[in-house]
Amino acid sequence: MRNINYQKIILNTIATVGLVGMAVVAPNALQILKQFSPKKKTWTNEKYYMNRSIDKLLEKGFVRKVKKGSSIFIELTKEGKEQVSKYKLGDLKIEKPKKWDKKWRVVIFDISESKKGLRDLLRFNLERLGFIKLQNSVWVFPYECEELVFLLKTNFFVDSDVLYMEVNRIENEKWLKELFGLL
Repeated sequence: MRNINYQKIILNTIATVGLVGMAVVAPNALQILKQFSPKKKTWTNEKYYMNRSIDKLLEKGFVRKVKKGSSIFIELTKEGKEQVSKYKLGDLKIEKPKKWDKKWRVVIFDISESKKGLRDLLRFNLERLGFIKLQNSVWVFPYECEELVFLLKTNFFVDSDVLYMEVNRIENEKWLKELFGLL
């Protein structure tokens, strides 16, 4: 996975869940990352970067370890909470590059009726960020946004229900190019 900010992902996960066990943070975050990097070598790299990011967050004072019984947990510090507030979903924006790389970013989801509120929230955020709806559960955007989609999936706990793809062409894409000002 390219250019993923692991520290941001970890902070957002802890902010969403609260006090998180060390044994819980890394495996769950790594399971999410694994779907983007199925190759064993890349998976090993992701684990390394995740552990390194936790260490850096500890060094920066954004998180601290708390021992409860025989378990070790990670919790946000005041500084960590301030940092997370900078990452709030309402403030997220996608940087528009000077030149389009001619790839479409497609988000497909199949979120059950029992999670209707999360599904609607995901749709709302995709629309707010500038995605165009191809179908109710298929949205498209022309610029790099993998990290942002990953954060949405993590924050809404729908990681296994949402798929992010980069595609070279979409049938009858001229109308999309016009909408995004790419012609």
